[in-house]
Amino acid sequence: MDSAIQQKKPPYLMLAILFIGAFVSFLNNSLLNVALPTIMVDLKIKDYSTVQWLATGYMLVSGVLVPASAYLLTRFTNRSLFITSMAIFTLGTATAAFAPNFGVLLAGRMIQAAGSSVMGPLLMNIMLVSFSREKRGAAMGVFGLVMITAPAIGPTLSGYIVEYYDWRLLFKMILPLAVISLILAIWKSKNVMVQNKNAKLDYFSVVLSCIGFGGLLYGFSSASSDGWSDSIVVTSLIVGGISLITFVIRQFKMKEPLLDLRAYKYPMFALSSIIAIVNAVAMFSGMILTPAYVQKVRGITPLDSGLMMLPGAIIMGIMSPITGKLFDKFGPRVLAIVGLVVTAISTYMLANLQIDSSHSYIILVYTLRMFGMSMVMMPIMTNGLNQLPTQLNPHGTAINNTAQQVSGSIGTAVLVTIMNSVTKTKAENLMTHVDPTTMNKATEHLLTQKALLAGIQYSFYVALGINIVALILALFVKRVDTKKVTQNFDQQEKKQLNPETV
Repeated sequence: MDSAIQQKKPPYLMLAILFIGAFVSFLNNSLLNVALPTIMVDLKIKDYSTVQWLATGYMLVSGVLVPASAYLLTRFTNRSLFITSMAIFTLGTATAAFAPNFGVLLAGRMIQAAGSSVMGPLLMNIMLVSFSREKRGAAMGVFGLVMITAPAIGPTLSGYIVEYYDWRLLFKMILPLAVISLILAIWKSKNVMVQNKNAKLDYFSVVLSCIGFGGLLYGFSSASSDGWSDSIVVTSLIVGGISLITFVIRQFKMKEPLLDLRAYKYPMFALSSIIAIVNAVAMFSGMILTPAYVQKVRGITPLDSGLMMLPGAIIMGIMSPITGKLFDKFGPRVLAIVGLVVTAISTYMLANLQIDSSHSYIILVYTLRMFGMSMVMMPIMTNGLNQLPTQLNPHGTAINNTAQQVSGSIGTAVLVTIMNSVTKTKAENLMTHVDPTTMNKATEHLLTQKALLAGIQYSFYVALGINIVALILALFVKRVDTKKVTQNFDQQEKKQLNPETV
């Protein structure tokens, strides 16, 4: 039964092992972005779009495999799944660390992504079955500490290593942590999740999922650099869209879908998923636009820009467990509304950054925005998952992870495109007001800065609009009555087991 599945005592040792693996996995997700220019020079890669595949390819592999995590979590034991995933991730890390050329390095990143893709859904599901619905807030807050903090500190750590050491150290320092996590998992991990050995995999759904999510992720991630009219971008989006629609229709018709979208019939889960999607667009875009302003408008080095972003990452890490406890006490709506109001105010302040804005002001505003974000994601997501029966947990977490990854990619591509478009128009307008005879490098540089600043400001205003949409949706959030939900699911399962006595 639903309540019986909850562990009498949470398996803290096993959770600690999983946290180590998940932290390493999430950290690796953002660790390489700052290092791409250095890798490009070291491996003699001429085209930046080629080296960008180290980030894009990782995202693509993760994106197409996450939907299948629901089946994997149902079919295999959590112990064997984690050990296999960690072994694959470790193999990919070792391959990348000692890669003699770009091809091997890219292969290593792809292998890493294959192992990493199931880490988030696996850890989240174990948290859900290990803690009662009434205590999930605090537990998921600790999970948020790993999920949010690890990728947030990635650019800062990467900037430091690239500036003072070899980029291969990015992989070499992760390798022993991955090995330790793998050894501990083999030695101490236990099974706490219910396994369904009869679960069947629909291979056609897997193909549709790969083409659908892969096509959309590739199309939107390429659009910001290649343009929306590029034939490959257009083809990827069309094929991806058609495949995704076919995938969705097929899931509703199947008894054992790859991704059970019937989770959306639970209203709070559906609402939390939509808010998370909208919020992911605003969050990921801010992580792109702010470094663009700091590095390209202000000319601050990658290391220093990473250090400027670090307080925001730290405050998110501190707030995540606190937010989890506040969720258990006050519920999700108050936290989400306060967090989104703070995020909206700070986004407006970012939209009004100037060429001479002080370093302390930039750090303060960005940190304030991260503080607001920390109060939204995990409470809203936990409240939605609390409404699902335990057997739908793998599908709920897979839906959330997939939706956020795809929406983050789409949002980033759209806002970067808007930024580039406004920058180009502003630059042309500024040039018409300058006497060509007085043009020099200093004047040209200043005009470029002003044009890019205008593009960034406009994009932040768009992000503010998206933020307000999430705020309006948060007004309709209701706290899930966990006791009532648990009792209802228990009664349903009793009726299924022995219908004559109910």
